[in-house]
Amino acid sequence: MRSFLKLYSVEQKLFFRSADVFVFNLCMPVSAFILIALIGGGKMAGDSHMTYLQSAFASLVAVGICCSAFMSIPIVIVDYRDKKILKHFYCSPCSPAWILGADTLCSAIMAGISAILVSAVAVFGFGYRMEGNALHFAGAWLLTLVSMFSIGLMIASLCRTVKSMNVVTSLVYFPMLLLSGATIPYELFPKGLQRVTDVMPLTQGIKLMKAVSMDGALNSSIYIVILLVLITAICGIIALKAFRWE
Repeated sequence: MRSFLKLYSVEQKLFFRSADVFVFNLCMPVSAFILIALIGGGKMAGDSHMTYLQSAFASLVAVGICCSAFMSIPIVIVDYRDKKILKHFYCSPCSPAWILGADTLCSAIMAGISAILVSAVAVFGFGYRMEGNALHFAGAWLLTLVSMFSIGLMIASLCRTVKSMNVVTSLVYFPMLLLSGATIPYELFPKGLQRVTDVMPLTQGIKLMKAVSMDGALNSSIYIVILLVLITAICGIIALKAFRWE
């Protein structure tokens, strides 16, 4: 355990030194939330029963998840495989699985910090108060994180080269970031575009968090919970079956 924690601390320091992580995981969601809150604020978001402030909070806490799952995890794992770092770990006292676990934990920590920053700005800067149960919301956020991370790990397992990984992550990351409702309010989309974006897993995760943040009840969103659990199981199995150390 001590060796794993040491490895994790080194990887976490590398994460904090990354400009991309700082900009996309931390600065972008906070800046987007402030912008939406200042422009929309207490106005009703489309035909929904929530304001833009309430909608933006539940959406932008997912930006860190999106960045970590579809950029950080695949990039780090495929890059380490390409540079033979995972293979070299076989000759060390540390298991290659440790570095994968450490990087996944680093990504989860960064997603958590992103969500905490957005929450702090919402509560202390704009007086946001959650109508639903905060613990249930945390559970919905965690389920969304696990399901999106399973997709990221699947991408890392299926992509054999850095070049193919860059193509796949770009095709997945940017549509998820821009069209899932994570940055641009879902309620502003035309009905036709909403039906298209509903197929995105992150859209369903954001819908779950919005529902829980408003009334705290999971009953009306149980199908989303089941869907995210299935995504986690299927993508996790594919990631395990397709993964190669070199």
